[in-house]
Amino acid sequence: MPIAAVSPEVSLAYDSFGDPGDPPVLLVTGFGAQMIAWHEDFCRALAERGRYVIRYDNRDSGLSTTFDEHPVDVGEFVAAVSSGDIPAALAMIPYRLQDMADDGLGLLAALGIERAHVVGASMGGMIAQTMALTRPERVLTLTSMMSSTGESEYGRPSPEAQAVLFGPKPQGREEYIAAAERELVWASRRYGDPAALRELAARSYDRAHYPAGAGRQLGAMILSGSRADALRELRVPTLVMHGLDDTLIDVSGGRRTAELVPGARLLLVPDMGHDRPRELWPEIIDALVEHTG
Repeated sequence: MPIAAVSPEVSLAYDSFGDPGDPPVLLVTGFGAQMIAWHEDFCRALAERGRYVIRYDNRDSGLSTTFDEHPVDVGEFVAAVSSGDIPAALAMIPYRLQDMADDGLGLLAALGIERAHVVGASMGGMIAQTMALTRPERVLTLTSMMSSTGESEYGRPSPEAQAVLFGPKPQGREEYIAAAERELVWASRRYGDPAALRELAARSYDRAHYPAGAGRQLGAMILSGSRADALRELRVPTLVMHGLDDTLIDVSGGRRTAELVPGARLLLVPDMGHDRPRELWPEIIDALVEHTG
């Protein structure tokens, strides 16, 4: 697995698909997920449509740099935020979404790529938005998928999805794999696949199980705040894609993003939850190829 130093503090694990001479597409993954959440077959299918596809592990996930020297008690962090003790919350989290955006742009620079089409899902959509907002000259197009604007009133999870997201995670391998089926609560109602969830959980556990990073990534999302005002000024061509079955980030998050970004195209996908079921890959890939063309 290639590793690229993107700053003095951070190295990212990544891989790529397709011809480096084709237009580059950077895939940014979500909260607590490894780059393998962008399935190899999905990446190959996109590459076969004439795109040079790059996926990577965010900091604090997979095989990229971890911040073990900054342990975070999620309960204490949430309590600090809920009570309004923002200085205490800020002191717990060593980075923000901006740092994670700089990581992705640093990876492009390390690969000799000046500009790329950036596609982010969930937290990855927030990171991708931040890339486009702060370094628009580096972003050819933005695709924000199943994501939101950082405004607390939009994209809220259902109580059931929130309970699963923040519920206790089993540490043993078999228990962890079995618990993956809980994620059906936010999956496509039509295409939700327990076997696929278990398979990804097993691959993720065996590759680089690292639950400690999730608290810091969560803090980075919460403390980075709203991007609403900045999104109103964004001039990067933008596609907003959101599943109508999404209960983890409600579809209002996608609608609000598209409402704010001038000229953004909103694609609401029936039968898609907070996932990318294989049955919907043709529609998703067609949309990405059209947008990045």
